Amino acid sequence: MNREGAVELLLANPRGFCAGVERAIGTVEALLRNMNAPVHVRHEIVHNRRVVDRLASEGAVFAETTQEIPAGAVAVLSAHGVPPAVHAEAEKRRLRVVDATCPLVTRVQLEVVRQAAAGRSVIVIGHRGHVEVEGIVGHFPPHAPGVIAVIETADEVDTLRIPDEDAVAYVTQTTLAVDEARRIADRLRSRFPRLSDPRADTICYATQNRQNAVRSIAAECELLLVIGAPHSSNSNRLVEVGNECGTRAVLIESAGDLRPEMFSGVDRVGLTDSASAPEDLVQGVVDWLRQLDRELTVREVGTPEDLHFNLPPQARLRKEGTSHGDR
Repeated sequence: MNREGAVELLLANPRGFCAGVERAIGTVEALLRNMNAPVHVRHEIVHNRRVVDRLASEGAVFAETTQEIPAGAVAVLSAHGVPPAVHAEAEKRRLRVVDATCPLVTRVQLEVVRQAAAGRSVIVIGHRGHVEVEGIVGHFPPHAPGVIAVIETADEVDTLRIPDEDAVAYVTQTTLAVDEARRIADRLRSRFPRLSDPRADTICYATQNRQNAVRSIAAECELLLVIGAPHSSNSNRLVEVGNECGTRAVLIESAGDLRPEMFSGVDRVGLTDSASAPEDLVQGVVDWLRQLDRELTVREVGTPEDLHFNLPPQARLRKEGTSHGDR
């Protein structure tokens, strides 16, 4: 760090947990309080190791597949959503399902169903293999007249093979970089002039707000730190946005990833955390930087969010007096 004056740390707002993540974590926490039986969670409830490890230490049991969850057990579905086939398998195993899918992800899934019912093929702008995208793709009915395809880049638009190019719609993964998704959508409109847009923006408000917050501070910083997980889409998009603004942006999982040489010659540092990263990790970075520079000043930039989603009604499950029909 530059020793000629105090280094300034800019904290981006909004940052950290979005309403969908809060809802998913709160669902598991409520079940852990209410149940005196194991609470199983299919896949990571959110993409953050600190959160997953804490919930595991409190009694949550994480499984990658439905088959790993004992028959008849409580099974929480993660915030990323699942295809209908997972619900069918859970029904077959008589699992007591608690669906913690983010409502904004559910909105995208329902948009796929709506467009397929109208006879359109659906193009998903997103990352192949991501659990959210797999859930979105799975909502395209198997006997629908069109097809569903996933594309990651604008160049892939030219190679798409659609049975009826006058009957095409698109949706997006909720955690994409807004500008890149817009560029791909524009390319789709050029290729398919009758392209049907989703009824509502399918990139979630939290993703947009956090990317805008990064843009608002990136121009003022020599270094931008993004707290998140390497396999978290929204974390990686924040890094990309920072780099696109001309700022050196680095993804870290916690203060443990920081090294003094990262701050050589740096006068102003930006800091944010992804929608699935807890605020205590931000404080950990602030404390680390104060150890490095006792004159560090901290400035909050922007306005925090105040949106909250209600927990799913099944989060009130209790061991006694709850039947399989309570799903």
